[in-house]
Amino acid sequence: MNTFRALLVSKTDQGQHAEFIDMNEDQLMPGDVTIRISHSSVNYKDGLAVTGKSPIIRQFPLVPGIDLVGKVISSKNSLWKAGDNVVLGGWGVGENHHGGFAQVARVKGEWLVPLNPGWKPEDAMAVGVAGFTSMLCVMALENQGMVPAHGEVLVTGAAGGVGSIAILILSKLGFKVVASTRRLEETEFLKSLGAQSIVHAAELNVPVKPLAKARWAAAIDSVGSSTLANVLSQIQPEGSVAACGLAQGMDLPTSMAPFILRGVRLIGINSVTTPLPLRHLVWNRLARDLDLNKLASLTTTVGLTEVPKVAAKIIAGQVRGRVVVDVDR
Repeated sequence: MNTFRALLVSKTDQGQHAEFIDMNEDQLMPGDVTIRISHSSVNYKDGLAVTGKSPIIRQFPLVPGIDLVGKVISSKNSLWKAGDNVVLGGWGVGENHHGGFAQVARVKGEWLVPLNPGWKPEDAMAVGVAGFTSMLCVMALENQGMVPAHGEVLVTGAAGGVGSIAILILSKLGFKVVASTRRLEETEFLKSLGAQSIVHAAELNVPVKPLAKARWAAAIDSVGSSTLANVLSQIQPEGSVAACGLAQGMDLPTSMAPFILRGVRLIGINSVTTPLPLRHLVWNRLARDLDLNKLASLTTTVGLTEVPKVAAKIIAGQVRGRVVVDVDR
């Protein structure tokens, strides 16, 4: 392609703004693999980047979009050749390197993994960074010995991308899932994914006690702040919490009580620089333990031109599940 469409975010003295432009490959950033993108997705972090609600973008101007899938156009990396179908998520793409909200990208070959056999490109982006993070959380709980017999698993931010896919995975693995959401109108949707009961998020956004009544064997939290602190105070002895987000804030107003009186373990999940061997394991687990038909039920597809509108909605908490972006629409 001589030129291609891209969503470019710039910053001036008047603030940050996003616009659609025609780019050419000379404007791409350094890398040894050039990809014709077919799809991306809108994650919470993308919403922050496009709207400017948080300083996600560290270099301007920049094409946002923290994940992408497409076909290799050309490669100077021995791992890849023209025609390979590849997936990328994380590694600072969409933050300090041009990302997925464009029709072409140039990246490092070491950032890529192959598209799962039998998957369509849009399947990979229905998963995206959100679903990749969900599986990292599930695997982290498993590594701490968590099994269904231990009890219920709480998922906060349940109607969002990470939460909804976490429910799908956990329920397929046989866990009893409790979904926490502030959108009770999504109750039937969450139960259709496999949640057995619902907790209003307001119950977890209250003044934090050092220890509260133990309720859950484990949890996956994408909210942070007082919600995470309350979750920690209500985890059963020797239970674990995988924390992967900070939608409510970066602070953590807790005490040592859950850790030294109940042996609770807090596991931080970093999906940006996940080592390549673990990335392969995660995508293999997603191929095995994620029902693509159910995934489709929580996924909508939009065109590239709709990304700014979706970005605003995801920050406002008005998006359920996953949003795939067809960059040619």
